[in-house]
Amino acid sequence: MLTHIVFFKLKDSSEESVARAAQVLRDMEGKIEVLKSIEVGIDVLHSERSYDIALITTFDSLEALEVYQVHPIHKKVIEYMTQVREASVSVDFES
Repeated sequence: MLTHIVFFKLKDSSEESVARAAQVLRDMEGKIEVLKSIEVGIDVLHSERSYDIALITTFDSLEALEVYQVHPIHKKVIEYMTQVREASVSVDFES
């Protein structure tokens, strides 16, 4: 199994903007066949080093992640997140 984690820091970290971006991410659930699980978390501490949103997704393989990366639904999400994010970082690991 491959786990793909992305943290997003938004340009506008208001409650409404964060909730909207989190919903855009959640809306991928059930729409991309290779996406085995998805979890979206919103930061509750709001410390200086915090990011606003965590996206945790799992896939059967690296090849499945590659399919996800170019899927039309994911590409629309990337387009939206590119507009609203200030920064993002990711980690991908096998388990």
